[in-house]
Amino acid sequence: MTVTLVLGGARSGKSSFAEKLVLQQPGPRAYVATAQARDEEMAERIVRHQNDRGPDWTTFEEPLMVAQTIRQASENHTVILLDCLTLWLSNLMEAKQDVDGATEDLITSVRDCNSDIVLVSNEVGLGIVPVNALARSYRDASGRMNMRVAAAADEVYFLAAGLPLQMKGQANAR
Repeated sequence: MTVTLVLGGARSGKSSFAEKLVLQQPGPRAYVATAQARDEEMAERIVRHQNDRGPDWTTFEEPLMVAQTIRQASENHTVILLDCLTLWLSNLMEAKQDVDGATEDLITSVRDCNSDIVLVSNEVGLGIVPVNALARSYRDASGRMNMRVAAAADEVYFLAAGLPLQMKGQANAR
């Protein structure tokens, strides 16, 4: 099974690219959504993403327990898309969960998965140093998580302006 990580900044085309990768795979598809509709704008984004995907996906909405959800989804789906790791990270930090332990559990579930899996994450470390401690802690935790997931992935893509750059894995015509 192939593990693919898709990184990029906000509105870089990560989700669309990841969905295209998944749509190339045959069989039933699962979508693990980590976003929570905490305001009207986020609720609209979630609905837009659902409408863009259409009915050919089974959606699992899980803000915290993604490793368990991946294990569950892999029982009946040949390919899984998890979008996104950075929202999951913020959910974990807000819930005061063990980020390193949860990340290790995620990596174990991904490695043991019976499905191809595509993980989407924001690259937040390319900007200025945040002025407050919480934002710096989040940026640092995100960077560590992305490095660990990238090390476990077979393929890694970085998107900027909708253009993918393959950073790891065998070059192909995706």
